[in-house]
Amino acid sequence: MTVNCKGKLIDLKSPKIMGILNLTPDSFFDGGKYREKNIILNRVEKMLQEGATFVDVGAYSSRPGAIYVSEEEELNRIVPIIDLLLKQFPDILLSIDTFRSTIADACLEKGAAIINDISAGNLDDKMLQIIAKHQVPYIMMHMRGTPQTMQQQAVYENLLEDILFYFSQKIAIARSLGINDIIVDPGFGFAKTTEQNYELLQKLDLFQILELPVLVGLSRKSMIYKVLGGTGKEALNGTTALNMFSLNKGANILRVHDVKEAKECVALFNELYPNE
Repeated sequence: MTVNCKGKLIDLKSPKIMGILNLTPDSFFDGGKYREKNIILNRVEKMLQEGATFVDVGAYSSRPGAIYVSEEEELNRIVPIIDLLLKQFPDILLSIDTFRSTIADACLEKGAAIINDISAGNLDDKMLQIIAKHQVPYIMMHMRGTPQTMQQQAVYENLLEDILFYFSQKIAIARSLGINDIIVDPGFGFAKTTEQNYELLQKLDLFQILELPVLVGLSRKSMIYKVLGGTGKEALNGTTALNMFSLNKGANILRVHDVKEAKECVALFNELYPNE
């Protein structure tokens, strides 16, 4: 199970880590922390040293109720940072967290390697054409509505069936356009209640039916601290516990704020299941 990133084949049979770099002032955990160039470079260098295979850069917060950001502002936030990171780390595999085709196109032209779209093309009907044009891996996530409205849409006839049907439709469209490398993200916390998040996690192995890599993004989310108490700042231990459970259920990529701890999960998982 491999994806082609800028001519480099990444084997996802052994799980990989995607570190998170938020350039937003209002992200739920680390909003506003990464504005200065030296702070950004130090953060990314640390993630790479700790074992991140990918770094996911986002300039539009997708937390529930997030503030709307114009296309121009998103572009102005993200493009200079793409240039900065590729200059400092020429071999870095940058994933761009955006649902807008114009942002995706600009970042891929600059040298980004992956597009991570929370809407799987629902919020921009040109997105899939841009992915096909650049022939890059595409992470499609399950969500309903927008970050502003999604939590009012957490009603399903059958949670797993509905989400798997959603992906089967999206995958068929992507394949028809010639998109080769697709990664699916169940979308924990997006148009889902806490109870639905845990049902989804419990049945994560059912996503194997899609025969595609699965990305899991649980890092410090409210589904953890609503159970344990506290805030995202206190949710690292819970994140680690659920990351290990996710690996056991077939996750191929862990998208995290804390690379070192996630990498340790993978190391122990590989020790437990050396031939997986």
